[in-house]
Amino acid sequence: MSTRAPSSPEPAGPSPSAAGAGPRVRRSARFGWIAFVVFAIVVALMALTPISQPVSTINNLTQLLILVVIGIMWNLLAGYAGLVSIGLQAFVGLGGYVLLELADHNGVQPFLALGLAALICGAVALATSFVVFRLRGGYFAIGTWVVAEVFSLITAQINSLGGGSGTSLNSLSYLEPLTRLKDVYWAALICAVLALAGVYLLLRTRTGLALTATRDDEDGARSLGVRSVLTRRIAYTVAGIGCGAAGGLYLMSNLDIVPSSAYSVNLSAYMIFIVLIGGIGTIEGPVIGAVVFWYIQLEFASYGAYYLIALGVLAVLMTLVLPGGVAGLIRRLTRQDPFPVGYTLAAEPAADAPPPASTPQEP
Repeated sequence: MSTRAPSSPEPAGPSPSAAGAGPRVRRSARFGWIAFVVFAIVVALMALTPISQPVSTINNLTQLLILVVIGIMWNLLAGYAGLVSIGLQAFVGLGGYVLLELADHNGVQPFLALGLAALICGAVALATSFVVFRLRGGYFAIGTWVVAEVFSLITAQINSLGGGSGTSLNSLSYLEPLTRLKDVYWAALICAVLALAGVYLLLRTRTGLALTATRDDEDGARSLGVRSVLTRRIAYTVAGIGCGAAGGLYLMSNLDIVPSSAYSVNLSAYMIFIVLIGGIGTIEGPVIGAVVFWYIQLEFASYGAYYLIALGVLAVLMTLVLPGGVAGLIRRLTRQDPFPVGYTLAAEPAADAPPPASTPQEP
């Protein structure tokens, strides 16, 4: 007689493998690859621009790329980290003056000094975060502006940096004017591509997920184990690096710097306008907003106060009519995200599922 225990009955119904794949989580789609190819083509064309364009066009495009960088950095803080700052100009001015100190007074090659200045600004941003992160909401915004004003006052007291009247960058005098503008343009293009790609890749990591979770519900994110302060500190440091690079590029392009303009709160106003027009909380929004703002500056800046009033009215109208900006409008029309950083749940039918039965037509 066999003593083997009877086998357990098989569960009724199809096995999981026969039931089909079911819902599938995905991040990118075909439209994302198309956007990537278009972005690569645009970058390649812009890299060739200095070969055939006049000096004025090269200089104007350099200013556009600087606007792209600072717009991306402000969007990283406000759009993804939930930190509305009006003091990122602190690192724009600091980046310019650190580059001046390294290149003119310490003999560092200017383009190498640009990278070092950006890293130093990131270190200063990290140290500053331990002070400003004690503030919340509107107090945080005002606190960052106070930090920028403190940096400006300190810089104005340093005579070797030109004091309050400013000074000029002399370490690039060995280059011909056209060669200098081309080299600075290519450096600005590299910085803009690195800023866009770096923020995009950062947001696709666990840190990026923690940032958006903290932005949406900080208490809820903390209850799930998210280290919200650390992730926001990382974003603030990255913003300091990007703005420091923008400040260095601004100095290399214009060859002079003054504390009142390098640390001007107008820079924060430009960042806010760029992001509001382009689309806050989107990857492509700051790029679109920078192009729009740059074109408006070229065409209407000569109108003075009327130009500034028109900018304010346009920002208010965009906030009321298109709160998602131009990028949000494009996404609603195409129903596609060209640069996805989150995940999408795509329900797929079972592999062996019968086709739906046709409904008889009414005579």
